[in-house]
Amino acid sequence: MALMAGVNIPDSEHVDLALTRIYGIGPAVARAMLARAAISGNPRVRELKTEELGRLREIIDRSYKVEGDLRRELNSNIRRLIDIGAYRGVRHSRGLPCRGQRTRTNARTKRGSRRTVAGRRRTSMKK
Repeated sequence: MALMAGVNIPDSEHVDLALTRIYGIGPAVARAMLARAAISGNPRVRELKTEELGRLREIIDRSYKVEGDLRRELNSNIRRLIDIGAYRGVRHSRGLPCRGQRTRTNARTKRGSRRTVAGRRRTSMKK
């Protein structure tokens, strides 16, 4: 296993897929990194030479904010929104969607599972 940005990369995976294990690197960024590191084709991690691994590590360290630094920046941005009292900050603190989605129906992921409300019953069947 190769270690990049504090993450163990599995040897058996192709390099572009293995790089996506690092928080902050998606498929497009991984392919761009391979092009910058002059790695042709799509070899598996175990097939890379040590200088190629070194080039990839250097590109990650210099050009991209990943893992802990990126998580810290995102959390500080959300904390700033909450502190200034912005609408998005309030939605984040309440655990609700903050990008305009509806909440009357849907939004189950953000709101959690359904909770039964006592005393609420259908009244259409009563006479």
